[in-house]
Amino acid sequence: MKMQQEDITHKIIGCAMKVHRTLGNGFEEVIYQRALAIEMERQGLGYQREMEMIIFYEGIDIGKRRVDFFVENIIMVELKAITKLDDCHLAQAMNYCQAYNLPSGLLINFGSRSMEFKRVYNLNHIDNSSFRKISKE
Repeated sequence: MKMQQEDITHKIIGCAMKVHRTLGNGFEEVIYQRALAIEMERQGLGYQREMEMIIFYEGIDIGKRRVDFFVENIIMVELKAITKLDDCHLAQAMNYCQAYNLPSGLLINFGSRSMEFKRVYNLNHIDNSSFRKISKE
């Protein structure tokens, strides 16, 4: 049985929290990426790391981008190791969800004293039709 999006997201966040508790902040992004891979594997999450995905513009292939993690074939995870996330990082993660036509993703920052994470949603995805109704009210 396939885990629901929220269950998967919850497990990923738990793995990231454990990594941050263990390593703290101050390392390069690749160190957190390697540690998160180990932790997700221990938690039984299927993933692809540094997966190259095609970006489409109106159905036309316009290039490729590597996503840090693609978990359980449904959740995109983008990692950062910076002092503070800002709106451009959030917009980037949201754009990836739309470009990859994924329902949701996570933006995780290991660079601050407290780990930061943001859930991002592709409001155009069919799985998120209930979000569109809420946002229009």
